[in-house]
Amino acid sequence: MSTDVTAKTPAPAPPGKGGTTSGAGLLQLLLDGMRRNMRQYGMLIALGLIVALFAVWTDGDLLLPRNVSNLVLQNSYILILAIGMMLVIIAGHIDLSVGSLTAFIGSMAAVFMVKNDIPWVLAVVLCLAVGAVAGAMQGFLIAYFGIPSFIVTLAGMLLFRGLTEIFLEGQTLGPFPRGLQKVANGFLPEVGPETNYHNLTLLLGFVLIAFVVLQEVRDRKRQQEFALEVPPTQLFLLKLVALVAAMLTVTLLLASYKGAPIVLLILGVLVVGFGYVMRNAIIGRHIYAIGGNLPAAKLSGVKDKKVTFLVFLNMGMLAALAGLVFAARFNAASPKAGLNFELEAIAASFIGGASMSGGVGTVLGAIIGGLVLGVLNNGMNLVGIGTDWQQVIKGLVLLAAVGFDVWNKRRVGS
Repeated sequence: MSTDVTAKTPAPAPPGKGGTTSGAGLLQLLLDGMRRNMRQYGMLIALGLIVALFAVWTDGDLLLPRNVSNLVLQNSYILILAIGMMLVIIAGHIDLSVGSLTAFIGSMAAVFMVKNDIPWVLAVVLCLAVGAVAGAMQGFLIAYFGIPSFIVTLAGMLLFRGLTEIFLEGQTLGPFPRGLQKVANGFLPEVGPETNYHNLTLLLGFVLIAFVVLQEVRDRKRQQEFALEVPPTQLFLLKLVALVAAMLTVTLLLASYKGAPIVLLILGVLVVGFGYVMRNAIIGRHIYAIGGNLPAAKLSGVKDKKVTFLVFLNMGMLAALAGLVFAARFNAASPKAGLNFELEAIAASFIGGASMSGGVGTVLGAIIGGLVLGVLNNGMNLVGIGTDWQQVIKGLVLLAAVGFDVWNKRRVGS
């Protein structure tokens, strides 16, 4: 008696579950993951491509240590404004007054420090308080009187610009105290043994890299615990490698020149702080809620008026900080300061992933959008492109970013 035995071929294990993935299969997996997470990775990829393009076009001048340091200093105030503007746009509003408020705070700082000899630390505190009050006034009108933010901030733009002219009497006023100048133009001090690099910058860079990696891993685990969709493991590892490589490159470039600018530390604190608030704090979730679906947020008990008020108060304080950094960098307060800063901040937010309808965006996205504009400006200046064509190119980049957002929404909806 014979026994009929049918051999069964075991089914191949799915990728990541013990099976092996061919090169073509791995590439397809990565492409699928990037396609599903295009909003998250699109601008990072675009920034990398722009940097690579201008690095080749300028024969490497873009990535010279001195130029990288100048790139940070030249765009610091726009990046500060972009952080606040991103929160405003996520909440479903807009702020057209930040450029004029930046100039107004610079004029106040000049009056305090240059004309009245107020100690610069006290003057900085007073200027930040004035910026917070200015933002709170606009937020109060928007939140509690129901006046559209476009109208309120447009009026604020005219008001603060006029007050700047009045305070400065149409003249440029300076110079500022040396201590304030160091905040905008200074670098971290040299410490440790003599090396070819700035030791403190290297240390801070390595700490930042470790923090970012741990934060990314922890966020991924948290999303998995709540059964949320996460990118494929291969794509996640590729993202980590790209982030570490980019941060390590910037760290080495800065450390090989004069070290990290002081204003870069200020930006780092703002990014980490506001990033944490928007990811983990209740107020951050409420900002997303009122921007994403205001009626539902109200029914859920979100105090939308209070949240809107706080968002504009915060925007006013960050505009004041940007105004101080800008005035200190150029060592003078000018009636024409801050021109088009609001447009740069809005453009950085939309390029960085904000949505016209609100409820979408990240603090890191605002920084990426600001860097895209900053690298474009710097690269086009290095290759000698005129300011007329620069405006055309930046306008096309903004249009492409918003068009990408619209296309991505339709693709996800379908």
